[in-house]
Order: sequence, then structure tokens, then C-alpha cells
Amino acid sequence: MKKKFFRLALSAVVALGAIGTAQAAFPDRAVRVIVPFAPGGSTDIVTRIVTAKMGDILGQTFVVENKGGAGGAIGAAEAARAKPDGYTLSIATVSTLAVNPACKPTGLGYDALKDFQPITNFANVPNILTVNPKFAPTTVEELLTELKANPGKHSYGSSGTCGVLHLFGEAFRLATDTDIIHVPYRGSGPAVADAVGGQIPILFDNLPSSLPQVQGNNLRPLAIAWPERLADLPNVPTFKELGYESLNQPVWYGLLAPAGTPDDVVQTLYKAAAEALKDPAVTEALLKQGAFASGNTPEEFAKEIKTQYDWAHEIVKKSNIELN
Repeated sequence: MKKKFFRLALSAVVALGAIGTAQAAFPDRAVRVIVPFAPGGSTDIVTRIVTAKMGDILGQTFVVENKGGAGGAIGAAEAARAKPDGYTLSIATVSTLAVNPACKPTGLGYDALKDFQPITNFANVPNILTVNPKFAPTTVEELLTELKANPGKHSYGSSGTCGVLHLFGEAFRLATDTDIIHVPYRGSGPAVADAVGGQIPILFDNLPSSLPQVQGNNLRPLAIAWPERLADLPNVPTFKELGYESLNQPVWYGLLAPAGTPDDVVQTLYKAAAEALKDPAVTEALLKQGAFASGNTPEEFAKEIKTQYDWAHEIVKKSNIELN
């Protein structure tokens, strides 16, 4: 009887150990990653670079699934409804977690601050202010002199109404107390083309899409939104240097899990991402996209999201921006 009891007890211990091992084995199957934008864009490329390495580290495939539409809201809403087990993740951008909620406070399909568990910021991308070379100002100071002397005369382009670059332009207008007219485009490509062609004198853009034109002397760079001057543009000051620290904000691409995801799963994903973002091949691939590796902690990324969320709401409110 004692031997039978001992065998049963031993079996129970083994079974419990097996359960514990199974629970600790995350991930034990493929991980789905929702990119809320179309294939081929910066968000998609950055995601594939980092998650491919995460898959190597964790020994499981990370399957990227593009769910574009409504400025990223469709994919973000689907990700918010996913089971919080770590097997469905999503990519966060300033657009999906800050700009969209500010421009569309109701009917978005998700709560940017409550429906997600931040894991880490994959990478940051600088923003840049440029002008057409035939436009007289060669510095931000000269630009402000021109704008204040001619209120309402000049226009700036962005990638679209209530996009992050529209808000960047409005933040500039508010910070400098100038009167410039916004011209929205369907993406950065057409906006850059018209700035080069002289249809608009001023452009607010992400660095990657403008850099080739800057390097070709087709656009004149005046300032960048980045912590320090860039090696590729050593003569271009940061907004912070110029006294406009509130404008010195880059855009980012980060990894999210649904709210309620167990902390051990979040930590496993974070550690894999942080390791991936230290890999020289990954950082080099990101740099080719104009992106700089981050890899901050879940807590740091949550603060980053909240800062941009508050910023976007403030700019939308002060500028009376509305989506039709």
C-alpha cells in the first residue's frame, strides 16, 4: 500500500513537473505578427527584419500578416481582440497608437492605452524639415523671418490629413507662432515630388523618403527631429539645438501583445527582441531603411506611447483638426 501511494505521489510530481515545463516552453508553435499596413512599406520591412531574428532566437517562426486599411486601425483593432497568450502580436506606430485616437476619438475599434501590452520599441526614424532649394531661407531662423513677414502666403506638404507628419507640421506652426497652409497628399512620395518640383516650398517628412532628394541637392534640409546630429547630415541641426525641443520627436515601430498577456510571455518576447536588436546584421539592415534600433523595456515603451498619445491629442485640439 505504501509503495502504491509512493508511486502515485511520484507520478503526480512528474505530471506537475511536465505541466510546468510545458508552460515554460513558450513559444511552442508559430507566432503571428499583425502589421496594420500594406506590404513593402517601412513598418512592414522593419517588422520582418526584427521578427525573423527573434524567430531564430526562440526557435519558432514569426509569421508576418499584413492587415492594412483605415490608417492602421483595421489591423490594430483585430490585434486588440486577439487571445492574450503571446501567439498573436502586432506592430505599433505613432499613427496607430497616438494619431488615430486623437483624430478619431470614437469608433476606432480599440483603446490605444488599454487594449495592448507594450513589449518593446523596435526602431526609431528621424523626421526632417526641408524646403525647395529655390525657396530663399537656408536656415530655420530665415524661414521663420519669411513666414512671419508673409503670414498665410506659404504652404507645407505632408503625407495626408491627420497623419503624423501633418501633426508634425502643425506642431511646428504652433511652436513658432507662424501662419502656414497645410497641403495634404496621398503619401510621402507625391509630397516629396511636389516639394522637389516647387509646387510646395516646405515639407515635413520622415527622413528615409526625403534623404535621397536631400543628398541629390533637390531638397534643402533645415532641421531634424532626432537626439543628435546625424552622420549623414552633419551640418543639419536638431530642433532641440534650435530651441524647439517639443518638435524633436522621431517616429517609431514597436511590438505589442494584447492586454492581459502573462508577464513571463511578455518578458520572453522582450528579451528575444532586445537580443535581436543588438545583432549587427539586424542593426545594419535597419539603418539601410533609415531606422535606428531601440529595444527599450516594456515599461519604457509604455511611457513613450503615452507621451506621443498626449502630444497628438494636444496638437489636434489646438489646431482644430478634423477628419471628414
